[in-house]
Amino acid sequence: MAHTRSYLAAFQGEKGAFSHSAALKLLGAHTRTTGYASFKDVFEALGSGSVDYGVVPIENTLHGSIHENYDYLLEYNFAISGETSVRISHHLIAMPGVRFRSIHHVYSHPVAINQCRVFFWKYKKIQPFPFYDTAGSVKMLTEQKLPNAGALASEAAAEIYGGVILKRNVEDDRMNFTRFFLLTKQATPRRRARGEWKTSVVFSTENVPGALFKAMACFALRDVNLTKIESRPLRGKPWEYLFYVDMRGHKDDKPVRSALAHLTETTQFFRILGSYRPTP
Repeated sequence: MAHTRSYLAAFQGEKGAFSHSAALKLLGAHTRTTGYASFKDVFEALGSGSVDYGVVPIENTLHGSIHENYDYLLEYNFAISGETSVRISHHLIAMPGVRFRSIHHVYSHPVAINQCRVFFWKYKKIQPFPFYDTAGSVKMLTEQKLPNAGALASEAAAEIYGGVILKRNVEDDRMNFTRFFLLTKQATPRRRARGEWKTSVVFSTENVPGALFKAMACFALRDVNLTKIESRPLRGKPWEYLFYVDMRGHKDDKPVRSALAHLTETTQFFRILGSYRPTP
């Protein structure tokens, strides 16, 4: 997704985090970015108008869905205006002069640590310590000049904060990707550009037999390809659920438009979260 003017995009973490890379990929290398401590802070910044866009992870191929952000999509009612995926490569990073044999502590985001369990099993003398951000852990090493510590983060984080990569790709699985959404307060645009489009919606059904089957039939009868369905608890109604669905096509495409019109007749709650073009 290319843009001519410089936007300000919010992401969780520090520069060099994978969310930062996703923001640059979605909006261009010259995009201005600002990091926040939490996902909720990103949503709040977009809601207040402090930034033009928010970039948040929504799903990882190993860790699964980021449920917190699914809940915020419903709470804040922003439009999904773009999507991309980023290859997650965790590198062991230390400050210049620090050797691998002297490292006893490694800091990183809990998800990153969990994705490198084989590494910590192999090197039992190294203890993992959770930190709020991957890139932030490298920044912390720089600020505190820790002699016996390292961090798990991206190559970009090593470059930004002057770290040295001691071991590359220490993640358990190389097929490790995270999917990110680009969020805006603006409404979903009309379909102008050709190419692949996706649409995301959220809905709830009555808690009766066959209700979800009828909802899914709205898409099957029109050959609309669903790429994901995610359930989340419906607050205030124990054991009832919201269903988040991603599908191929723009909301204005005839099959999708017809399926969504039918879906509104079979559900108790329904909202279109956005139609967007994925960025490779």
